[in-house]
Amino acid sequence: MDDLLRVGVITTTHGIRGEVKVYPTTDDVNRFNDLKEVILDTGKDKIPLEVENVKYFKQFVILKFKGINDINDVEKYKNKDLLVTRDNAIELGEGEYFISDILDSDVYTDEGAHLGILTEVLTSSANDVYVVKTKDNKEILLPCIDECILDIDIDKKKITVHLMKGLYD
Repeated sequence: MDDLLRVGVITTTHGIRGEVKVYPTTDDVNRFNDLKEVILDTGKDKIPLEVENVKYFKQFVILKFKGINDINDVEKYKNKDLLVTRDNAIELGEGEYFISDILDSDVYTDEGAHLGILTEVLTSSANDVYVVKTKDNKEILLPCIDECILDIDIDKKKITVHLMKGLYD
């Protein structure tokens, strides 16, 4: 399991005083209200930043970090991930999990056949879609609905699915 979880991506600057516009990648956008610290992943370094102020604008979160007061100081962080430690992650309910915990899981059919490896989870307003890569490098898209995703075992990194008609030819 990853120790760091992505909560958002900096899309651009906001104003000239060092604020950034963040696209949230968390299910609960209001979690930013209680967020005291994030970790900026620059690709080379992971920089801890203290959250000074939070505002909301349309589907974005506007963040102001303590000690960053100029647009020039944050311009270079466009398209960079904001992470939190697992300790700062939101509490999960029964049957909930973090996407990073299920990536690279082996996916099996309810008949016991190994289908492939979960490589990506696409999120949408209707339901998530699991992207499974087969051994012959094909991708199968599985809707994350109860009729299709039967069991997720995070500890064993194993997902059991029912292949509904038309999902795999």
